[in-house]
Amino acid sequence: MADFNALATQFTQFYYQTFDTDRSQLSSLYRDESMLSFEGAQLQGAKDIVEKLMGLPFQRVQHRISTLDAQPTGANGSVVVMVTGELLLDEEQMAQRYSQVFHLVNNGGNYFVLNDLFRLNYG
Repeated sequence: MADFNALATQFTQFYYQTFDTDRSQLSSLYRDESMLSFEGAQLQGAKDIVEKLMGLPFQRVQHRISTLDAQPTGANGSVVVMVTGELLLDEEQMAQRYSQVFHLVNNGGNYFVLNDLFRLNYG
């Protein structure tokens, strides 16, 4: 079994670096069966997910990870990852807190995001 903590760390570093620089490049991480729940909106399929992420109302974003937890799921090496952190958007000085969960599925040694759940944390 692969080191699921190392996998989670590598994945989140890649995901957020890509999100912060060019969200259109995230499409390779999703498949037709992938689902995104984003602030209550649910989308399925790589095309719809990336369109949603590209359409978010900001130009610049910086993710700062505060916590990262991972657990293996099932016998095929899949992993669930939970992230909490802060977002800096455009010219804002006050960061917004967020939580995000990824279900990474092993597909012959390559991983894709089957489930992606995102929420801003208020209060």
